[in-house]
Amino acid sequence: MKKVIIGLSGGVDSSYSAYLLKKEGYEVEGVYLKLHGREKYFIENRDRVLKVGEFLNIPIHILDLQNRFRDEVYQPFINSYISGETPNPCINCNREIKFGEFFNFAESLGADFIATGHYLQHDGKFLYEAEDKSKDQSYFLFDIRKEIVTKLLFPLGNMRKEIVKIEAKKIPQLYEIASQKESSEICFVENSYIDILKKDVNIDFDGDVLNRAGEVVGKHNGYMHYTIGKRRGFTLKVAHEPHYVLEIISEKNQIVVGKREELAEYKVNLRDLNMFILEKEFSASVKLRFRSRPLNCFVKISGDSAEIELEEPIYGLAKGQAGVLYIEDKLIGGGWIY
Repeated sequence: MKKVIIGLSGGVDSSYSAYLLKKEGYEVEGVYLKLHGREKYFIENRDRVLKVGEFLNIPIHILDLQNRFRDEVYQPFINSYISGETPNPCINCNREIKFGEFFNFAESLGADFIATGHYLQHDGKFLYEAEDKSKDQSYFLFDIRKEIVTKLLFPLGNMRKEIVKIEAKKIPQLYEIASQKESSEICFVENSYIDILKKDVNIDFDGDVLNRAGEVVGKHNGYMHYTIGKRRGFTLKVAHEPHYVLEIISEKNQIVVGKREELAEYKVNLRDLNMFILEKEFSASVKLRFRSRPLNCFVKISGDSAEIELEEPIYGLAKGQAGVLYIEDKLIGGGWIY
């Protein structure tokens, strides 16, 4: 009997995944990760995980990774905003925590496989977009270590989210979990990223709004309030049509604004690549934000960097976000926009 260690969050996706794995005949153990100081959040989810463990008659391990999470996910999130970038902490968490420290712990328990409730597909060698494209999470896994891919299981990859909830509600012990409100994508952000930043840094200090020519055209209330493409929250001396944030100059507490067409970019540079294929030049599609649609492109790789030429423009390209590459629905790698 193959042994599977599954990450359990207290939500319906991971709970139903554990149920499916047990039903398929695997020897299953669950792990709940304590990652941050939201104690009420932790206790509520831990108790749900323990109930799932009792229902499935599987061991549950509680792994306290708060220090590692703070160093590898939370602090880089803060530093990224200080640098004028727009971070994606879930990608760092997947690499360093969920498919890093958790994977190592699972191996110490003698796991043949590790599993999660992520929505994506897997053929034993490569990762693919989920059947349910509206819930696909392959974007967040582009940066995991290549050598662990063969040991992953994703029980929900070929299921639609609404079906998962319907089927889970048919199981009395999972009904309450399947009926609860979905959690936010960033687990340590309760309301907005602004609230998180205010705990660590001062973000409220007036600065200048510039146009592309470098002329002062207005005022803003602190550069960390803004991300590329934002069109509100700053004042302009004269503006007869909407203006958008084009650039953030963090060291001077300045933002540059312009009309929507000035946001258009046809070229993208990626650093710190993590690729699952060896080719250096190829046609592909790229997602430049989690919710953005993939754009057709041509990729040239040199070292651990890539130059990407888009067939159509992207509006609102943000430093610190990920550019994730696909050929059809196969995840082939990606890197960080700079």
